[in-house]
Amino acid sequence: MTTASKITMVRIILIPFFMAAALMGHLYIALIIFIIASVTDKLDGYVARHYNQVSTFGKFIDPLADKLLVTAALLIFVENHQMGSWAAMIVIAREFAVTGLRLVAMESGVVIAAGTSGKIKTAATLVSSCVMLLPLHSYQILTGLTVDVLGTIIILLTTVYSGVEYFVVNKNVLNVKD
Repeated sequence: MTTASKITMVRIILIPFFMAAALMGHLYIALIIFIIASVTDKLDGYVARHYNQVSTFGKFIDPLADKLLVTAALLIFVENHQMGSWAAMIVIAREFAVTGLRLVAMESGVVIAAGTSGKIKTAATLVSSCVMLLPLHSYQILTGLTVDVLGTIIILLTTVYSGVEYFVVNKNVLNVKD
């Protein structure tokens, strides 16, 4: 196993500790674990490219680790009534759909690289998740607009936009006509 893949495995190993801390109400500990896990995503990619450690296992496990970490955060938010289950389901459905699109594309020999909107979605989701892990849940930004509601809106908007963009840009993979 490459060093890059070992770093990715650390991210996966941190997920139950993140969830346990968050569910026990240790939000700052959960936040620190979440930030460390999020940083490993950049670190493993850098190590893989810089030291030529790109591997088939890494291509499989890295996006899986990302999805598991984000899903863990969403489940925490649903459990803590910070986000509706319907909102979490939209994010999870987008992840399944884009992964499915990539699998279909791969079958045709096409590689769908992460687009800019997908990278923005990831960054927005990670930052919003970090803010939502802070004990600011009922803090009103505007009347009726709490930190949690704003975080959910940002996550949903970037998720839906990037998901739609992936399918519009790659509609030829699914043989969809105009």
